[in-house]
Amino acid sequence: MAERALTMELMKGLYGVCRLNSDEVLPEWALQGSFYSITKTSDELSVVCPQDNIPKNIICEKDWRILRIIGPLDFSLIGILSSISTILAKKGISIFAVSTYDTDYILVRDKDTGSAIEALSAEKYEIIR
Repeated sequence: MAERALTMELMKGLYGVCRLNSDEVLPEWALQGSFYSITKTSDELSVVCPQDNIPKNIICEKDWRILRIIGPLDFSLIGILSSISTILAKKGISIFAVSTYDTDYILVRDKDTGSAIEALSAEKYEIIR
């Protein structure tokens, strides 16, 4: 059997990607759950969190699933996100990527999850559900 490229885990739940103004105070709802990501720039405050936490008046895109690359990944590794995004782009699947010190998280639309897993598996990625 051919060697697997990387192992990824499909995390449970649905997530939202939210946009707040850059001067807003970090809301308490954004800090709930086992996974959340916060990025602040001079232009915006971006929050990824479980979609059930998000108030109705927040600008956001909902119904994302997360594929977590099992890490930790060494900083010397090259092309991980490029490889995954290319595989998924060829299938017409949009992604939203979040990187941490240890690993990368690839968000795909819930409706595209099956196709994403199929495409990545065909390219020797192991997917744990």
